[in-house]
This record gives sequence, structure tokens and C-alpha cells, in this order.
Amino acid sequence: MAVTIKDVARLAGVSQSSVCRALADPDQVRPETRERVETAARNLGYVPNRAARSLITGRTGNIGVVLPDLANPFFPSVVKSIQTQARRFDYAVFLSDTDEDPAVEVPLIRALAKQVDGFLLCSPRAADDEIKAFAGQTPIVVLNRRITAFPSVTADSADGMRQAVAHLHALGHRRVAYVAGPRTSWSNRDRLRGLRSATTSYQMELIEIGNVAPTVQGGTAAADLVIASPATAVLAYNDLVALGLLNRLQARGIDVPGRISVVGFDDILLAGLVSPGLTTVAIAKEHIGRVGVELLLELMADGERPTASRRVLPTQLIVRGSTGPR
Repeated sequence: MAVTIKDVARLAGVSQSSVCRALADPDQVRPETRERVETAARNLGYVPNRAARSLITGRTGNIGVVLPDLANPFFPSVVKSIQTQARRFDYAVFLSDTDEDPAVEVPLIRALAKQVDGFLLCSPRAADDEIKAFAGQTPIVVLNRRITAFPSVTADSADGMRQAVAHLHALGHRRVAYVAGPRTSWSNRDRLRGLRSATTSYQMELIEIGNVAPTVQGGTAAADLVIASPATAVLAYNDLVALGLLNRLQARGIDVPGRISVVGFDDILLAGLVSPGLTTVAIAKEHIGRVGVELLLELMADGERPTASRRVLPTQLIVRGSTGPR
């Protein structure tokens, strides 16, 4: 038979309402009462009912996570770290995938708002103004994008591109192509900004190709344009696009890295399993999820933006076999 609040109240010698307050909002009861209730609950093995607790506190104990494409191997790593960190603080995670459709994001946030205490928006595609409409209504932390009204966690994409360009320059490359991701992607704009700055600094020619879907198919579709260009190296929006490039280049008999060097971005697991191994810019995916949860819990607790509300995490170039001398 399941242990109930009534059982805890009887053992602790207090009322059932005192048990509810002690477990749901400990600061509202006297320390000695809280200690008796916690001891009784622990001895009985009582586990609070999340739904019942939400009626008392107005909190659901849930965090909403909205992301563009769960099939992209980048996001499961982020989600796993979110779930691990949320579980430490007794929060459940509601996950929703927009399938790269910006029009779906805002309706999803509205639909989930009453079921969660706050949101982590991973690489949202909707316009800033649409998301800003939720400022002050729902606690939101943005991952892989910056929106002025909200705390954010991003990777230092500009420095990652600088590392990649420096690597290609050292190998003798002077003309490089960039296969861009979705136009609505903040990460794409940030990476392109860093890439333009780095190629200018190294006096290299940049050939911009795209925009393509952030998928293997997107990279495959762009490969012939890369081959037709004078570029001796190509940087891709992400690893999936880079893997599509590799696949098409190999199908056409183009030697990688002998004829064209290929660089990805993200360092997903597959990057190190293909042949040749994919040179890529690594993002601390697990760190992004963990820091995002910490910022969101701080925001939900205080109702104000955390002091350090904009976190930028370092990136690191991982050199493998897909890049070589010009």
C-alpha cells in the first residue's frame, strides 16, 4: 500500500496541511516542524505526488525543451545533459521537436506554457519579436542563440571558425567555400560573421554557397557547387552538411583531402567514425545543456535575469583526416 500524506502527518504528529507546506515550501514552516516532517517522510519512504504538489505551489515541476530537429545528432547530447541536470533538482523534462519549422515554435510554447515552469529553447528559428512576446510571462533561456530579452548559452562560433581558417591557411589553402545553413539560424549568421572576419585577416578568398538544410541531404545537394568552384577547401554549417559533402565528393571520385579539404562544425559522434575522419569544430554539447538548466532554475527562483545571463562556451578544432595540404 502506498504511503500517503496522512501517514506522514500521523508519524510526525502534525496536520496534513503542515506536511504539504513542509515538503512543498519549507520556508513557510518552523524548522523543527520541517525536520519532523522530513524525518517521517524519509522513514516511511514517502514520495511526494508531483500533481498534488503543483496545486499547492503553483509549480508543475516540469521544464519544457523545444528544439528544431531531434534527428540531428547534435541535439540528443544536449537533451541528455538537460535531463540529467533537471533530474538532480527533481524536475521532469517535456520535449518537443519543431521539425525545422519556425511557424511551429510559438504555438508550441503557448500550448506547453501551462504545463511547465519554464523553457529551454534550443536553436529556435522563430523571429526575435515573436519570442520576445513571452518576455515577463514565462521564464525562458535560449541555447545556441542570443535574444536580448532572455538569458542565453552559446558556443564561441566566431573563434571556432578562426581556428578552422588558421588550420586551412597553414595547410596552404587560399580559396575556401562555406556551405551555409538555414537563413533563420542565428548560429549560421554567427559562424559566417566569424568566418568572414577570419578569411579577411588571413587574406583568403571566401566563396559563400547556400543556404541549405542542416542535414546530410543539404550537404549532398551543395557538393557539386563546391566542386565547380575554385575552392580547395570547404567549411560546412554543421557536421551533417559536411558528411553530405563527403558522401557526394567520394561518389564523384573527388579525393578528400587531396583535391578538397572538408571541415565540419559540432563534432557529433559520426564525425570520428567516417573515413576519412571529419575535421570539425567541437562544441561542449553537454556543457550547454547543464548551464542552460542552471540559468533557468535561477531565473525561475528569483524572477529576475541571472547576473551572468549570457554564457559563451569555448570551441575547439579537432583535426582528423578530411583536411590536408593544398
